[in-house]
Amino acid sequence: MSEQISIHGQWSSRLTFILAATGAAVGLGNVWKFPYLVGENGGGAFVLVYLVSIALIGVPVMISEVLIGRRGRQSPINSLRDLAGEAQSNCRWQYIGALGMVAGLIITSYYSVIAGWTLAYAVRMAGGVFSGVTKDGAESIFAFLVSDPERMLAWHTLFIVMTAMVVSRGVRSGLEHAIKILMPALFLLLLILVGYAYISTNDHFGQGVSFMFNIDFAALTTGGVLTAMGHAFFTLSLGAGAVMVYGSYLPSDVPIAKTVLAVAAFDTIIALLAGLAVFPLVFASELAPASGPGLIFLSLPIAFGHMPFGWLFGTLFFILLLFAAWTSAIALLEPMVAWLVENRQVQRIRAAVWVGLFTWLLGVVSILSFGAWSFEFDFAGEVRRHGVYDLLDILSSSIILPIGGFAIALFAGWVLPKTLLVEELGGRTGTGFRLWYAAIRIVAPAALLLILLGAIGVI
Repeated sequence: MSEQISIHGQWSSRLTFILAATGAAVGLGNVWKFPYLVGENGGGAFVLVYLVSIALIGVPVMISEVLIGRRGRQSPINSLRDLAGEAQSNCRWQYIGALGMVAGLIITSYYSVIAGWTLAYAVRMAGGVFSGVTKDGAESIFAFLVSDPERMLAWHTLFIVMTAMVVSRGVRSGLEHAIKILMPALFLLLLILVGYAYISTNDHFGQGVSFMFNIDFAALTTGGVLTAMGHAFFTLSLGAGAVMVYGSYLPSDVPIAKTVLAVAAFDTIIALLAGLAVFPLVFASELAPASGPGLIFLSLPIAFGHMPFGWLFGTLFFILLLFAAWTSAIALLEPMVAWLVENRQVQRIRAAVWVGLFTWLLGVVSILSFGAWSFEFDFAGEVRRHGVYDLLDILSSSIILPIGGFAIALFAGWVLPKTLLVEELGGRTGTGFRLWYAAIRIVAPAALLLILLGAIGVI
């Protein structure tokens, strides 16, 4: 096992890495996107395909990213370059790291806009704005927010500053300190909200459970299968360099496979708990579970607005959403900051400011896409109405990330020597190793190719 330590430091323990990697994985995709995707795609059958995809695609690729990061002990670009050299392969593999890091910045730029909405909604919910709100009222409040670029800019700026400040403080003083506070708080808030949904919705909690776990494959289309596969990959923050750079801070004596399984389990549990917190409220308020992205910002405010202590638990829900976005954004900025420190000898604080400023500027473009710069276009048979915002989402989530994941699977499964893989994964070649090796060489690349083709509308 390599005893080299990253110049940025390392996590203090295995538990800290699990919290950090779970924080990178748990984001808006778990709390915001997962529930509405389940709603749009028929419930339990979608959840089943999602869980199988986590096991067959997400976990093998995540193990590979952590392995590459820990072996290289550097930013994704430099780790891939050095490991390609160690494998006597082409150094151009490093560009996969660069592509993922760029995708991470793009995602953070528009992610920050949505995170700004959660900040705004937390304040409005606490102020009682949604008490007794009607459907038209909820739509009006959301429309007022997204039609005011100055207001969105203020929330976007605040979120980027919060994120850059944490990253600027380094691994131990910044990332680790924040994660140790945010992740337990996020989990506690989620449990409180599930308990609230159980107590306040009576029989509707059982309806929510039934919707999520009763399997009806007739309700699941081919597109839904591909969406479940893609979300299983996206929800673990794979392909963007975040998991790889976090892996570079992992102590050498920590078992990679068992640790990744723990991260995937926590990420999945949080996604399922989010569904159990959301759907009972939706059914109790006689709202549609297939409300798309508006499920969180339109449907749930109505539900909270008509329930006992709704203002309090609605505020907690949007704080939960904010924490989820914050932990992911921190992880997505870290790879580029680490690269600037390593390759340009820039002080970490200055690197965090530069990366934060670039992300902020790109986010301004996304904000304007909801107003003056909006335009419609068709992509993969779906009409997109928010111009550059949607283009950035498509470029990063639908194209770059699947390409990056596909390339990482090929690199780990076909380029790196088997002896190196065995060494990093504990020196054993038992059943667990053989299953992972088959998945990363065959199953994951094939599945990621299908995800990419589905995302761009080829199938």
